[in-house]
Amino acid sequence: MTGERGPATLRLASYNTRDFLDDRHAAARVVRALAPDVLCLQEVPRRLLGGRRVRAFAAEGGMGWGGGHRGSGGTTVLTGPRVTRLALEHHRLPVLPGVRTRGYAVARVALGDRPPLTVVSVHLSLSPAQRVRHVHRLLGVVEPDGSATRTLVAGDLNEGPDGAAYGVLSTRHRAATDGTPTFPVWAPDKALDVVLATPDLLVRPGDPVDLDEDDVRAASDHRPVWVEVEV
Repeated sequence: MTGERGPATLRLASYNTRDFLDDRHAAARVVRALAPDVLCLQEVPRRLLGGRRVRAFAAEGGMGWGGGHRGSGGTTVLTGPRVTRLALEHHRLPVLPGVRTRGYAVARVALGDRPPLTVVSVHLSLSPAQRVRHVHRLLGVVEPDGSATRTLVAGDLNEGPDGAAYGVLSTRHRAATDGTPTFPVWAPDKALDVVLATPDLLVRPGDPVDLDEDDVRAASDHRPVWVEVEV
Protein backbone atom coordinates (compact mmCIF):
# COMPACT_ATOMS: atom_id res chain seq x y z
CA MET A 1 0.00 0.00 0.00
CA THR A 2 1.25 3.50 -0.77
CA GLY A 3 -0.71 5.14 2.03
CA GLU A 4 -2.27 8.59 2.06
CA ARG A 5 0.15 11.49 1.77
CA GLY A 6 -0.59 14.80 3.38
CA PRO A 7 -0.80 17.98 1.30
CA ALA A 8 2.76 18.93 2.30
CA THR A 9 4.38 15.49 1.76
CA LEU A 10 6.00 14.65 -1.56
CA ARG A 11 7.28 11.20 -2.53
CA LEU A 12 10.49 11.21 -4.58
CA ALA A 13 11.75 7.99 -6.16
CA SER A 14 14.82 7.07 -8.18
CA TYR A 15 15.03 4.15 -10.61
CA ASN A 16 17.62 2.82 -13.06
CA THR A 17 15.55 1.13 -15.77
CA ARG A 18 18.42 -0.37 -17.82
CA ASP A 19 17.36 1.21 -21.12
CA PHE A 20 14.08 -0.78 -21.08
CA LEU A 21 16.09 -3.86 -22.06
CA ASP A 22 14.12 -5.89 -19.54
CA ASP A 23 10.31 -5.79 -19.13
CA ARG A 24 9.30 -2.16 -19.62
CA HIS A 25 5.70 -2.92 -18.68
CA ALA A 26 6.80 -4.51 -15.40
CA ALA A 27 8.87 -1.37 -14.69
CA ALA A 28 5.82 0.80 -15.36
CA ARG A 29 3.77 -1.32 -12.94
CA VAL A 30 6.49 -0.81 -10.30
CA VAL A 31 6.27 2.94 -10.86
CA ARG A 32 2.47 2.92 -10.70
CA ALA A 33 2.61 0.98 -7.41
CA LEU A 34 5.10 3.47 -5.96
CA ALA A 35 2.99 6.41 -7.15
CA PRO A 36 5.83 8.94 -6.77
CA ASP A 37 5.24 12.64 -7.13
CA VAL A 38 8.70 12.97 -8.68
CA LEU A 39 10.62 10.15 -10.36
CA CYS A 40 14.33 10.44 -11.17
CA LEU A 41 15.26 8.00 -13.94
CA GLN A 42 18.61 6.70 -15.13
CA GLU A 43 19.31 4.55 -18.18
CA VAL A 44 16.27 5.41 -20.26
CA PRO A 45 16.49 5.03 -24.05
CA ARG A 46 18.23 7.91 -25.80
CA ARG A 47 18.24 6.66 -29.40
CA LEU A 48 15.94 4.66 -31.69
CA LEU A 49 12.82 6.72 -30.93
CA GLY A 50 13.98 7.13 -27.35
CA GLY A 51 11.76 10.14 -26.64
CA ARG A 52 8.66 8.33 -27.82
CA ARG A 53 9.52 5.30 -25.70
CA VAL A 54 10.13 7.39 -22.56
CA ARG A 55 6.86 9.27 -23.07
CA ALA A 56 4.95 6.00 -23.43
CA PHE A 57 6.60 4.66 -20.29
CA ALA A 58 5.70 7.80 -18.35
CA ALA A 59 2.05 7.54 -19.38
CA GLU A 60 1.91 3.84 -18.51
CA GLY A 61 3.34 4.63 -15.07
CA GLY A 62 0.84 7.43 -14.46
CA MET A 63 3.44 10.19 -14.82
CA GLY A 64 4.08 13.22 -17.01
CA TRP A 65 7.25 14.12 -18.88
CA GLY A 66 8.67 17.34 -20.29
CA GLY A 67 10.83 15.70 -22.99
CA GLY A 68 14.11 16.93 -24.44
CA HIS A 69 16.44 14.40 -22.82
CA ARG A 70 19.01 14.11 -25.61
CA GLY A 71 22.50 14.71 -24.25
CA SER A 72 21.51 13.63 -20.76
CA GLY A 73 23.30 10.29 -20.70
CA GLY A 74 19.92 8.61 -20.28
CA THR A 75 18.77 10.62 -17.24
CA THR A 76 15.49 12.48 -16.87
CA VAL A 77 12.77 13.40 -14.36
CA LEU A 78 9.07 12.49 -14.49
CA THR A 79 6.35 14.17 -12.44
CA GLY A 80 3.07 12.96 -11.00
CA PRO A 81 -0.33 14.66 -11.11
CA ARG A 82 0.05 16.31 -7.69
CA VAL A 83 3.15 18.23 -8.79
CA THR A 84 3.68 21.21 -11.07
CA ARG A 85 6.79 20.96 -13.24
CA LEU A 86 8.26 24.45 -13.52
CA ALA A 87 11.40 23.60 -15.51
CA LEU A 88 13.33 20.60 -16.82
CA GLU A 89 16.89 20.70 -18.17
CA HIS A 90 19.26 17.96 -19.32
CA HIS A 91 23.05 18.12 -19.21
CA ARG A 92 25.87 15.97 -20.56
CA LEU A 93 28.92 14.96 -18.53
CA PRO A 94 32.21 14.55 -20.44
CA VAL A 95 33.50 11.01 -21.05
CA LEU A 96 36.21 9.50 -23.23
CA PRO A 97 35.28 8.38 -26.77
CA GLY A 98 33.68 4.95 -26.84
CA VAL A 99 32.59 5.12 -23.19
CA ARG A 100 28.90 5.14 -22.31
CA THR A 101 27.61 8.70 -22.11
CA ARG A 102 26.80 10.15 -18.71
CA GLY A 103 24.74 13.11 -17.61
CA TYR A 104 22.17 14.56 -15.28
CA ALA A 105 18.72 16.17 -15.40
CA VAL A 106 17.57 19.11 -13.29
CA ALA A 107 13.89 19.76 -12.57
CA ARG A 108 12.15 22.53 -10.65
CA VAL A 109 8.90 21.28 -9.15
CA ALA A 110 6.25 22.57 -6.78
CA LEU A 111 3.65 20.80 -4.68
CA GLY A 112 0.58 22.98 -4.39
CA ASP A 113 1.44 26.43 -3.04
CA ARG A 114 4.59 25.23 -1.28
CA PRO A 115 7.97 26.72 -2.29
CA PRO A 116 9.61 24.94 -5.25
CA LEU A 117 12.22 22.22 -4.99
CA THR A 118 15.21 21.52 -7.22
CA VAL A 119 15.55 17.83 -8.10
CA VAL A 120 18.60 16.34 -9.80
CA SER A 121 18.69 12.89 -11.43
CA VAL A 122 22.26 11.70 -12.04
CA HIS A 123 24.07 8.62 -13.33
CA LEU A 124 27.79 8.61 -12.58
CA SER A 125 30.64 6.88 -14.36
CA LEU A 126 32.12 3.44 -13.68
CA SER A 127 35.49 5.18 -13.20
CA PRO A 128 36.09 6.39 -9.59
CA ALA A 129 38.21 9.36 -10.68
CA GLN A 130 35.69 10.40 -13.29
CA ARG A 131 32.83 10.13 -10.79
CA VAL A 132 34.54 12.73 -8.61
CA ARG A 133 35.05 15.06 -11.59
CA HIS A 134 31.44 14.60 -12.61
CA VAL A 135 30.12 15.46 -9.15
CA HIS A 136 32.22 18.63 -9.00
CA ARG A 137 30.94 19.63 -12.44
CA LEU A 138 27.32 18.91 -11.48
CA LEU A 139 27.56 20.92 -8.27
CA GLY A 140 29.21 23.77 -10.13
CA VAL A 141 26.16 24.06 -12.37
CA VAL A 142 23.36 23.26 -9.94
CA GLU A 143 24.85 24.94 -6.86
CA PRO A 144 27.40 27.46 -8.22
CA ASP A 145 27.76 29.46 -5.01
CA GLY A 146 27.92 26.38 -2.76
CA SER A 147 24.84 27.37 -0.75
CA ALA A 148 21.93 25.54 -2.38
CA THR A 149 18.63 25.18 -0.56
CA ARG A 150 15.64 22.86 -1.07
CA THR A 151 17.61 20.56 -3.37
CA LEU A 152 17.57 16.77 -3.74
CA VAL A 153 20.09 14.71 -5.69
CA ALA A 154 18.99 11.20 -6.64
CA GLY A 155 20.35 8.50 -8.86
CA ASP A 156 22.79 5.71 -9.54
CA LEU A 157 26.18 6.78 -8.21
CA ASN A 158 27.91 3.51 -9.13
CA GLU A 159 29.46 3.56 -5.66
CA GLY A 160 28.41 3.31 -2.03
CA PRO A 161 28.71 5.71 0.92
CA ASP A 162 32.43 4.96 1.21
CA GLY A 163 33.11 6.31 -2.31
CA ALA A 164 34.94 9.56 -3.00
CA ALA A 165 32.17 11.06 -5.18
CA TYR A 166 29.59 10.26 -2.51
CA GLY A 167 31.86 12.03 -0.05
CA VAL A 168 31.89 15.17 -2.19
CA LEU A 169 28.10 15.17 -2.39
CA SER A 170 27.90 14.63 1.37
CA THR A 171 29.72 17.90 2.04
CA ARG A 172 26.55 19.73 0.98
CA HIS A 173 23.85 17.06 1.32
CA ARG A 174 22.83 14.41 3.80
CA ALA A 175 21.68 10.92 2.96
CA ALA A 176 17.90 10.56 2.79
CA THR A 177 17.77 6.86 1.87
CA ASP A 178 18.67 4.26 4.48
CA GLY A 179 21.50 2.49 2.67
CA THR A 180 19.52 -0.62 1.71
CA PRO A 181 21.32 -2.43 -1.15
CA THR A 182 19.70 -2.00 -4.57
CA PHE A 183 21.96 -3.92 -6.99
CA PRO A 184 21.81 -6.53 -8.41
CA VAL A 185 18.05 -6.90 -8.22
CA TRP A 186 17.99 -10.65 -7.55
CA ALA A 187 20.49 -10.55 -4.64
CA PRO A 188 21.29 -6.93 -3.83
CA ASP A 189 24.54 -6.28 -1.99
CA LYS A 190 25.48 -2.78 -3.25
CA ALA A 191 23.70 0.48 -2.32
CA LEU A 192 24.31 2.23 -5.63
CA ASP A 193 20.95 4.05 -5.82
CA VAL A 194 20.49 6.87 -3.33
CA VAL A 195 18.74 10.13 -2.52
CA LEU A 196 20.54 12.99 -0.78
CA ALA A 197 19.05 16.30 0.33
CA THR A 198 20.19 19.72 1.50
CA PRO A 199 19.94 20.08 5.30
CA ASP A 200 17.02 22.51 5.16
CA LEU A 201 14.66 19.77 3.93
CA LEU A 202 12.92 17.31 6.25
CA VAL A 203 13.28 13.96 4.47
CA ARG A 204 12.68 10.44 5.76
CA PRO A 205 12.97 6.96 4.24
CA GLY A 206 10.00 6.05 2.11
CA ASP A 207 6.86 4.58 3.61
CA PRO A 208 6.45 0.84 2.91
CA VAL A 209 5.01 -0.01 -0.51
CA ASP A 210 3.76 -3.48 -1.44
CA LEU A 211 5.71 -4.00 -4.66
CA ASP A 212 5.23 -7.14 -6.73
CA GLU A 213 8.56 -8.97 -6.42
CA ASP A 214 8.13 -10.65 -9.80
CA ASP A 215 7.69 -7.24 -11.42
CA VAL A 216 10.70 -5.78 -9.58
CA ARG A 217 12.93 -8.61 -10.80
CA ALA A 218 11.57 -8.53 -14.34
CA ALA A 219 11.79 -4.75 -14.71
CA SER A 220 15.50 -3.95 -14.28
CA ASP A 221 18.77 -5.04 -12.70
CA HIS A 222 18.29 -2.30 -10.06
CA ARG A 223 15.67 -1.86 -7.35
CA PRO A 224 14.04 1.56 -6.96
CA VAL A 225 14.53 3.76 -3.91
CA TRP A 226 12.14 6.38 -2.55
CA VAL A 227 11.79 8.93 0.24
CA GLU A 228 9.09 11.16 1.71
CA VAL A 229 9.84 14.90 1.67
CA GLU A 230 8.05 17.46 3.83
CA VAL A 231 7.89 20.51 1.58
